[in-house]
Amino acid sequence: MIIDSHEHIILPVENQVKKLEQAGVDKAILFSTTPHPEKVHNYEELKEEMGILYKILAGANTKEANIQRMKAGNKELIKSIKAYPDKFYGFGAVPLGLTVNETKEWIEKDIIANDLKGIGEFTPGSDSQIEQLEPVFQALEDFPQLPIWVHTFNPVTVNGLQILMSLAQKYPNVFIIFGHMGGYSWQILLDFAKVSKNVHIDTSATFSTLAAQMAISEFPDRCLFSSDAPYGEPLLNKQLIEFISPSKEIAKMVLGENIAKLLNL
Repeated sequence: MIIDSHEHIILPVENQVKKLEQAGVDKAILFSTTPHPEKVHNYEELKEEMGILYKILAGANTKEANIQRMKAGNKELIKSIKAYPDKFYGFGAVPLGLTVNETKEWIEKDIIANDLKGIGEFTPGSDSQIEQLEPVFQALEDFPQLPIWVHTFNPVTVNGLQILMSLAQKYPNVFIIFGHMGGYSWQILLDFAKVSKNVHIDTSATFSTLAAQMAISEFPDRCLFSSDAPYGEPLLNKQLIEFISPSKEIAKMVLGENIAKLLNL
């Protein structure tokens, strides 16, 4: 089974299903989204839509506004999954700034109760926001079946990546998916993955095809095919994995078997 392990919601949902079918992808793991770039018609409209996200990354929103945004995003996510339960699984959003107990309560009510398979995407806009992930890691020790997905390309810095890696070491029972393979710092991530078995590597939006090729060669059982749609295309990302994988057997692992094993699908 081929599973795109990271897509954001595309509206209308029928368009997302059509994109999967055109790519020959069986299922996708959906994540909530704030901007909807699939709606835009030109570059100016894209800048306006993405401006919403950049304000959030800059910390312009209040804690209360972020909580309400994430509740709405999770509802939108669950609606898409229920519309096509044979096509989608989901990861749910969890706000930063909660206590450990509040985070556990959120996970119980918003993630577990809705049969979501993990939490994220966390998109930290600063090193301090990455440090705020620690209560989430602490909470996840009570939910070992739930991995956490963290964006690790720009604006995440090398220092931010190192903070995240230290959390992965401190909480070895928490599985963490390093989104976009560490971006420009992919070599640092690959070196870290050699000594940290709770690390999984997302291959969407990688810095280069060479980076993805090295990751798959070194960690065939921990690399995950994804497109990051609508920012990427499932068909093209699938073809990349097929092209650079050392063997058909490894391609099968990356294209679906690894994420299925991680999430107990």
